[in-house]
Amino acid sequence: MIRVVVTKTIEQPPEKVFTYIANFENNPKWQKGIIEAKFTTNEPLQVGSTYDQVAKFLGKRIITTFRVVAYEENEKIKITSVKSTFPITVTRTVEPFNGATKVTTIVEGDASKVFKITQPIMKKMVEKSVKTDYENLKKQLEGK
Repeated sequence: MIRVVVTKTIEQPPEKVFTYIANFENNPKWQKGIIEAKFTTNEPLQVGSTYDQVAKFLGKRIITTFRVVAYEENEKIKITSVKSTFPITVTRTVEPFNGATKVTTIVEGDASKVFKITQPIMKKMVEKSVKTDYENLKKQLEGK
């Protein structure tokens, strides 16, 4: 089991940051390796909403259907894979912090079925990837 926690401060209002990261169709814009993400349920976003995502990681194509399992508008969204080659749960929280926004992401997953790499190495790779993604998010939302 892999568990990675990443925190990033973004110089934007919490509502703006949350709206952007909760719209999973934005994922290809700021997450390296995400090829496509598309909602499979209609608005409004809520517990039970689903989306499909196509990603590439370590040369493997990963196709995942996610379901929103927790949702607190402008504060928290938690998704879990319901159909995937890489079982994963992602929790994103947003909170005001010194006039900016602190985003905390927890990624939990089990890569043992897909990747024949030891868990500690895989954890480091996932952590590096998530940190890079959130740096990209920060640059995008701050217009840098």
